[in-house]
Amino acid sequence: MSETANPETTSRLRKVGSILVTQAKPVDEDSPYFVLAKKYKIKIDFRPFIEVQGVSVKDFRKQKVNILDHSAVIFTSKNAVDNFFRISTELRLDIPIDMKYFCVTETTANYLQKYIQIRKRKVFVGQKTALDLADQIKKHKEETYLFPCSDIRTGDLPEFLRKNNYKFTEATFYNTVSSDLSDLKNIYYDVLAFFSPSGIESLLHNFTDFQQNNTRIAAFGPTTSKAVRDAGLILDIQAPLPNAPSMTGALEEYIKSCLKASKE
Repeated sequence: MSETANPETTSRLRKVGSILVTQAKPVDEDSPYFVLAKKYKIKIDFRPFIEVQGVSVKDFRKQKVNILDHSAVIFTSKNAVDNFFRISTELRLDIPIDMKYFCVTETTANYLQKYIQIRKRKVFVGQKTALDLADQIKKHKEETYLFPCSDIRTGDLPEFLRKNNYKFTEATFYNTVSSDLSDLKNIYYDVLAFFSPSGIESLLHNFTDFQQNNTRIAAFGPTTSKAVRDAGLILDIQAPLPNAPSMTGALEEYIKSCLKASKE
């Protein structure tokens, strides 16, 4: 169900004329965001609220992690892929051809082609979340896993590995930091769309006196939704929905609800 079923959010059903998506602008000209903007004649801007900074080799060495002690790597994002191979290159390591790669999604798996020839490697793919990889990992209990991650990450996957006594090492390959958004101080949007708790942290870091007022907030995923509520903000749009598995789908459902409310 949409969050608009809540009386508090129902009273906030006002026409949407502008949306700020807190991610980078899509490179695909056929992106659903562009289709949405054209269909409903609304302005959609893009601005990453968080930045990824790779850790230095010096700081990586302080973690005392030997990449070649592992027979499998778990990738949960493109950032993890980039920084794993960056660190490996800077350390002048030759990654064994029999290294196994476990990727959270097909998109992440395909991204591996930037660094390796997938057809010559053993790549295993999940569906959407890190825990979707559980079935694949269970078939390879004998592996020693390396989990390259950010300094800010959810604990589901490490908890699963630890609980089931897998041999694994968690290592920070990159850090997630708030972007400088000072140029947005006097810019107003009807909807702000967030995709991680870090995005909410960036909002509050950059705008310490932020007042939500009539600005609607959209959040993708349960942890982001929780971060919105924990910050004392009103969650107007929650994604994914049963009938809208994407952020654009949830935004469209909300826009429709606003248009319907304006006619009543």
